Amino acid sequence: MYEFKYHRPTTLAEAMEIHSSADDGQYMAGGQTLLPALKQRLSRPTDVIDLGALPELAYIKTEGDALVIGGATLHADVAASEQVRAAIPALADLAACIGDPQVRNCGTLGGAIANNDPAADYPAAILGLGATVITDRREISGDDFFTDMFETALEDSEIVTAVRFPKPIRAGYAKFPNPASRYAIVGVLAAETADGTRITVTGAGACVFRASAMEAALGKTLSSDTELPAISPEGLNSDMHASAEYRAHLVAVMAKRAIKSAIG
Repeated sequence: MYEFKYHRPTTLAEAMEIHSSADDGQYMAGGQTLLPALKQRLSRPTDVIDLGALPELAYIKTEGDALVIGGATLHADVAASEQVRAAIPALADLAACIGDPQVRNCGTLGGAIANNDPAADYPAAILGLGATVITDRREISGDDFFTDMFETALEDSEIVTAVRFPKPIRAGYAKFPNPASRYAIVGVLAAETADGTRITVTGAGACVFRASAMEAALGKTLSSDTELPAISPEGLNSDMHASAEYRAHLVAVMAKRAIKSAIG
């Protein structure tokens, strides 16, 4: 690691002021991505601005028919929240299977989705539940937020302050994890909403995506009796952990498990 200035502001306004005056400032949420990047010198900011001490970004609350979670909320807090469990059980289940206890007690919702790792879990929930990402400047539909591998609609220095999750009729999440990292080799979220079903896939492609053919087969209701169409391996990830063909097979298996979980 190399020399940089470390800042731990106590308000969002202070954090933004520090960033604006830095030569090359970098925000840090939980540090689960940035710290390894710093160690490998893949990222070399002049200033690191830690958002972990901002209570205004760490909260879970209900607003009407939606659950709103602050961007600095820890994975462990989402997993343990009775409020989340009551409103969207699948979201609590998803948070509980992220990484290991150390990762869950350091990593944050905002940091995870801003990084947009192709094998991360939260993107499946953002897209699958039709969530809205709230930043310090605007609101971004979950359908428009994830654009490509490690890329999002966020502009330079834009901060994820919260995510608004509409409560689905029912939802479930299932994943086949890498046994070492616990990242998703394939993860699938199945949701039944007022507008129909959503099946979202993480880990299989360069970016989270919706399995539109499966959604069409299911129609408005999640059903374990529906025959789900296979997806093509074309364009899916192929690496030392799993081939594209194996991932395509896993998508179907995890989709069935996610639907079963949603139905209960």
